[in-house]
Amino acid sequence: MLRDIVSSVLLLGGALFCAVGAFGLLRFPDLLSRLQAATKPQTVGLIMVLCGAALQLNLIDAMGLVLVALVQVVTAPVLSQLVGRAGYRIGAVEPTTLLRDQLGERLRREGYRSPRSQSQDR
Repeated sequence: MLRDIVSSVLLLGGALFCAVGAFGLLRFPDLLSRLQAATKPQTVGLIMVLCGAALQLNLIDAMGLVLVALVQVVTAPVLSQLVGRAGYRIGAVEPTTLLRDQLGERLRREGYRSPRSQSQDR
């Protein structure tokens, strides 16, 4: 009985986290905010759903869900970082909204010119 209650709370809480992340993905104004909404709540929500489902399974079957959670925790931040860098390089990120533009400083040192600065030169 207690296991069913905990499982239900985890499943519903995970679904709520995923729904809030999806809502943020639709409502946030810029790329970096949307990336935040797409990775953090979605990852936490998926882990909660997987934990809720794992409570209903045998230990051997639940180990597969642990592997899924591990893959999600490892890949989501890396993919978010890569999408953010690509968005910055193509000019989808407004540098004035950043508190500190470390990527811009590094790219300027390397001689990279963003599409935004190239269009301003024309």
